[in-house]
Amino acid sequence: MKVLLCEDIKKLGWFGDVVEVNNGYARNYLLPQGLAKVVTENSIRAIAEEKAKRAEKRIKESKRLEEAAKAVDGAEAVIAAKANEQGHLYGSVSVEQIAANLREQGFQVANEVVQLPEHIKQVGTHAITLKFAGSLTATVNLVVVPEKDANESPEEA
Repeated sequence: MKVLLCEDIKKLGWFGDVVEVNNGYARNYLLPQGLAKVVTENSIRAIAEEKAKRAEKRIKESKRLEEAAKAVDGAEAVIAAKANEQGHLYGSVSVEQIAANLREQGFQVANEVVQLPEHIKQVGTHAITLKFAGSLTATVNLVVVPEKDANESPEEA
């Protein structure tokens, strides 16, 4: 069944696209939820102007993401965390901590952008990938340093 999308639907299409879907998917989900309409000349004409506006908005958003990725590429985030003498962290460094550190430096980074292949539980330098959209990525260096306790007295010479 061919339907006209009234919303952007991940892995299906953008607003205003005419797509072929299974009859059951259209009747039971897309049409009742208002996510799509049955394709007619009138419905296509009605959505044409809005489709152009949304396409322009997507282009602006992709340019903004591209600029943000270029700006943050190669940056360094330094995070202090509690660790033992061997350099093992008592917890792990979170995505939120990395994104917050980059935002403090003035970069436009959302938490969802930071991709960690595994939990960071070791002091040292780690390469972190930021996935902005599709194949648009950037790499930052994360430096995890041991946190100094307030109870420790400074070492005397």
